[in-house]
Amino acid sequence: MKKNIVLFVLFVLPIVAYLFFASGVNSFTTLPVITPKVADFGDWKSLNGKKVSLDKKITVLGFSGSNILENRGNYFNLNEKIYKRYNGFEDLQFVILCPIGTEKEAQKIVDALSPFTDVKNWNFVFASNEEIQKFYDQLHLKEKLNQNLGTSNVYIIDKDRSLRGRKDKEEYKEGYDTFHPSELSNEMLDDFKIILYEYRAALKKNHNATKQL
Repeated sequence: MKKNIVLFVLFVLPIVAYLFFASGVNSFTTLPVITPKVADFGDWKSLNGKKVSLDKKITVLGFSGSNILENRGNYFNLNEKIYKRYNGFEDLQFVILCPIGTEKEAQKIVDALSPFTDVKNWNFVFASNEEIQKFYDQLHLKEKLNQNLGTSNVYIIDKDRSLRGRKDKEEYKEGYDTFHPSELSNEMLDDFKIILYEYRAALKKNHNATKQL
């Protein structure tokens, strides 16, 4: 009996501890609200002409800026690390807010992704420079848009239109840098799983809820 206990402590317990910590600190908590109840989009046009709204959707939101093709690698990173993994969820959308006049460039991004990706949940939405800046300002983020009205960061907005992230001083995070695949594979993926877990838990409590997630 004592031998079995010793073997458990020496071999099994360390593996359990490793799995616990390897799954991420945030995996066992909720993801804090950075900005509550952000405004919805205006009556802005998307590439396919449909109305895009933040309401009742989990949204991964980005800001392309006017030099969208120069940063196309960022969208491929996001597509590979996050989009393709979760594209099957009907309540999930990826929205890139772009300046009016970049429609052709945005279409080239979609055309480049479509041969190996179902692009139905990629939404490129177009607004004036003033509208983009105003929308971004009301997110109350520490980072500012660059001179082209873009950023390599993307943001997670929940179904209640609240922007989510990490508030802890040591690992504060309001957005996730698409330039770095490792950040998408680690911090963003970890936080994204929390959001999905929240809604899955809500579905279990409400048996009448639709099971998109």
